[in-house]
Order: sequence, then C-alpha cells, then structure tokens
Amino acid sequence: MKKVLIAVAVVVILAMAAVVFYLLMDNRNLEQEKLEMQELAELDKQEMENDYERLSLQYSEMMTQINNDSIIAQLTQEQMRTQQLLQELKNVKASDAREITRLKKELATVREVLRSYIRQVDSLNQVNMSLMAENDRVKDALAQSNQANEGLRQEKQNLTEKVAIAAQLDASGISMQLLNKRQKTAKKIKDCKTIQVNFTIARNVTAENGNRTLYVRIQTPAGQVLTAGSFPYENRQLEYSMKKVIEYAGEEVGVQTFWQVGEYLEAGQYRVSIFADGNMIGSKTFTFN
Repeated sequence: MKKVLIAVAVVVILAMAAVVFYLLMDNRNLEQEKLEMQELAELDKQEMENDYERLSLQYSEMMTQINNDSIIAQLTQEQMRTQQLLQELKNVKASDAREITRLKKELATVREVLRSYIRQVDSLNQVNMSLMAENDRVKDALAQSNQANEGLRQEKQNLTEKVAIAAQLDASGISMQLLNKRQKTAKKIKDCKTIQVNFTIARNVTAENGNRTLYVRIQTPAGQVLTAGSFPYENRQLEYSMKKVIEYAGEEVGVQTFWQVGEYLEAGQYRVSIFADGNMIGSKTFTFN
C-alpha cells in the first residue's frame, strides 16, 4: 500500500510539474508577443514624430516663399499647433492607444490643412528672392528629416524595377530569310519576294499572361524602315514592319512573321528589332548579297 501511495504521489508531482512548465512556457510566449507589440507601437510612434517634424519644416519652407503678412501669420499659428502636437506625442507613451489614436487623427488634420495652404501659396506665386538662402536651409533640414525613410523608399523602388525587368519578355533565336516567288530560299536579294522573320519568345513565369502584341522592325542598309504602321515607344511613335498578336501563358512560344516585298531591296546589312510592351526585347543584324 505504501508503494502505491508513493507511486501516486510521484505521478501527481510529475503532473503538477508539467502544468507549471506549460504555464511558464505559455507565459513566456505571451511576454514575447507583448514585447513585439510594444516594439511595433514604438516604431509607429517614431514614424508619427517624423511626420510631425516634416510638416513643421514644410510650414517654414512655405513662409520663405511668400511676402503676404496675413498668410504668414496663419502659417505661423498652424506651425505652432503642429509643434505643440509633436510635443504631446513625444510625452505620451507608445502603449497609450487612446492618445496615440487621437494624435494620429490630429496628424491627418494637420496634413490636410497644410495642403490647403499649399494651394493658396501656389495661387499667389509670390516668391521672395531675398529669402531663397533661408529656403535652401529649410530644404536641407527637410531632406535630413526624410533621410531615415529614403533608404526604404529606394529599396522598394529597386525591388519594383527588378520585378519589372524580370517580367519583360525576351526574344531569342532571331532569323531572317529571303524567299523567292516560289517561297524557296532566294540566293540573291534581288530575287526576294517575301522576307520571313522567325523568333522565339522565351519562357518567363513572372511575366503577365494574356494577349501580347509584338512589333517587328526591319531597317535597310540605308537606315530606312520597311513600314507597315507605327506604335508608341519612349514617348514617340516608332515605325514597324510586321505586327503579331500572340497568346502568352508564360511558356516558350515560336513566332513567324512575313513582309511582302514591294520595293527595291539593296544588298548590305539589315537590322531586325523586336518590341513588346514598350520594350525592345531582341535584335539582330543580317548581311545579304
């Protein structure tokens, strides 16, 4: 009987120890979550302080651009209010959710008031040249205030550019053939009745799926373009020779295009360029006798 009691006691002790261990681990997880939430709150508060400081500097910048005493007085009053809210924010604890929410709403109001004054100042268009030096100083201070966030903005921009570049189509295996009236390979360019340009759109899983318009541009040795129409490219209209619409689903696609010759073709170097989505996705030069 004594051994049974001892065994039961051991089991009870082990069970209690397990419960205590579980409670300790659960409490540790709660503490970790609490620390993470506090850290996020501190970061949010710091970002709000940076915003208030930036708005205050913008008021200073605006006051250097006008010589209207009435508006300057109004801007000064709004700047003082912004600085007062900033001081309130610095004095409040990040964990005070109610006060942080209030000051965040005040920040949105200050930003909207600043926008209204910007519109007024722009309409006046009365920049005082004698205060340009002070204006530059305030701009420098504003630039330093934004420096903390510039790294993140630049990193985001670089990532966006990398994604855009990765999503571009790529034309490879470009070939240009001269065909005679029997649609056989012409030995000399003077016998050419049809120009055939073949290429392959490479596989790209990051590219957007759907219909894509491809433009093929053929330049003669004299620099002229065999023209069938034009398309927008880098803020201008660029001539193309052939156009082809394909359905792209991210996998490799073979493309054939044809130009019916109706003009004199001279011997020499011909350059083939291929465009899609506003980008040149491939080019190659061919020499014909």
